[in-house]
Amino acid sequence: MVSSLDVPAFALWAALSGVVPRIAVVKGRCFAGNAVIAGCSDLIVATEDATIGMGGPAMIAGGGLGEVAPDDVGPISVQAPNGVVDVVVPDETAAVAVAKQLLGYFRGPSTPGTVADQSALRTMVPERARRAYHVGPIIETLADEGSVTFLRERFAPELVTALARIDGRPVGVLANNTRVMAGAITANAADKAARLLQLCDAYGLPVVSLVDCPGYMVGPAAEAEALVRRGSRLLIAGAALRTPLVAVILRRGYGLGAQAMCGGSLHEPLLTVAWPGAHLGPMGLEGAVRLGMRKELEAIADDDAREQRVREATAAAQENAKALNAAALFEIDDVIDPADTRALIASTLAAAAAHPHDTPRRRFVDTW
Repeated sequence: MVSSLDVPAFALWAALSGVVPRIAVVKGRCFAGNAVIAGCSDLIVATEDATIGMGGPAMIAGGGLGEVAPDDVGPISVQAPNGVVDVVVPDETAAVAVAKQLLGYFRGPSTPGTVADQSALRTMVPERARRAYHVGPIIETLADEGSVTFLRERFAPELVTALARIDGRPVGVLANNTRVMAGAITANAADKAARLLQLCDAYGLPVVSLVDCPGYMVGPAAEAEALVRRGSRLLIAGAALRTPLVAVILRRGYGLGAQAMCGGSLHEPLLTVAWPGAHLGPMGLEGAVRLGMRKELEAIADDDAREQRVREATAAAQENAKALNAAALFEIDDVIDPADTRALIASTLAAAAAHPHDTPRRRFVDTW
């Protein structure tokens, strides 16, 4: 043996991507080839004491990069916030339990689980558009009790991803987290969401998208993160999705970000519905008023009078942007009682499963 580079293990393992579900469980130190095996897996479960790196201390020192303690190479404090690890657990026992649950999602429908009180959904979203809330309890209420596994919780927390079951059927879930950056789509959030769509597409899992999105994050800082390319990944992944997609507009559906959450358009999902307090528009309503009425507003000399005009115009825009108006023009399918959401998702996915479409997998070039 000369190079030791003719080992087929890595190519064989990588070739299984999208063919069979592969879950890596990491406990303790995981370096070099072992880290590659984990990195090529569909999902990574790791204990809090794990450290993962493409090179261990010996390789780092051998490359002239100094002495590094093994536990400082790639600890969970680094590999969870950067998105490498999907689920962090306290110990091996918990890791085995999570791995079993993750594998279960890829085995298809099971007996429907216990259902939470769906009427609670009616009060989970604040009426005030600027008030943040936890979206996790909404996901857990819609899903069979105990069936939700949140993925990459410490990475891009402005976007929540999860695997769950609804009426026994495994699904992937996307949801905007208004508690972080108001739920805007950042470069990291787009990566996180696109990855879930690709996972669900590969293994035939339907997707439920819970939308409360002010749009894509904008500005110089956002562009420094390669947002144009990375943000577009979500649209590419949505366009290639072959499994059923159901979109629920919880409160705000604004701009390209909301479109991306819906697979690229309100008409892309198999079903697009909204809760009664939802509003939809090409961008945030007050911002749209200030932009569209800029010349008129500049002509108003008095500051108080100018802001009063903004408030009046914004109120009129909010009235026009109501989900009921969008439904009346068939831009969305319906406005529903939040308590009916789970039943509607379940019946839609059941109907889709009863009449499957064997759509060939479409190749695409990733934007990033």
